[in-house]
Amino acid sequence: MAGVSDDHATSVCGHCDRAIPSSNIDLHFAHCSRNLEKCKVCDDMIPRKHAEEHFLSTHAPVSCSLCSETMDRDSLDVHKGENCPKRIVTCEYCEFPLPAIDLLEHQEVCGNRTELCYMCHKYIRLREMHSHESRCTGVVSNIAESSRNVRAPDRERGAGAPRRQPREFSPRRLLFTIAITGIAVLLGSLFFQRKPDPTPVN
Repeated sequence: MAGVSDDHATSVCGHCDRAIPSSNIDLHFAHCSRNLEKCKVCDDMIPRKHAEEHFLSTHAPVSCSLCSETMDRDSLDVHKGENCPKRIVTCEYCEFPLPAIDLLEHQEVCGNRTELCYMCHKYIRLREMHSHESRCTGVVSNIAESSRNVRAPDRERGAGAPRRQPREFSPRRLLFTIAITGIAVLLGSLFFQRKPDPTPVN
C-alpha cells in the first residue's frame, strides 16, 4: 500500500505552480524553468520564445483607430463596441447613423419632431410616440374631428344663438355713394384750377 501511495504522491512545481507527480518533479522543473515563462500580466505560462509575441498580441497598449485613445489590446473590442465616443450608432427616432458623441444633441432635436398617430390622428412628438401608442384608443380623434368640423363663428356664438344674416346689397345705396364721390372730385378739381385775379399795377 505504501508503494501505491508513493506512486500517486504529487509535488507543486516552484516555477509554474502546477501539481506534478513527485517521481517526475525534478525532470519537470528542469524543463519548465528552461522553456516556460510566466506572463507578468495574466500569469499564464508561455513558451519563452513566444513571450514577447504573447505580450504584443494580448497585452501591449494599442490606439483606437477611431478616437486614438490608448488602452490594453484585450480591451479594444469592448471599447470600440460600447465606449468609444466616435463609434457609429443610430438615432432611435430616424435611424440615421452618426458618431456616439453627437447622438444626444441629435436626438434632442430629432425627438421633438412630430408624426401623425394613425389611431387618433393627432400629431405626437417622436420621443413620446411609444408611450402614446401604448395608451391611445383613438377616442380622442373623434372629439378632435368633431370640434374641427364646427366652424369658428358657430363656436363663438354657441349652438343655440341665431345665425347672423348678411346685409343685403342695395344698388340705390351704391349709386348714391358714387354720385357723392363724383361731385366731391369735381368740386375739388375746380377749386384747385382757379387762378387768383391779377393785381393792377399802379
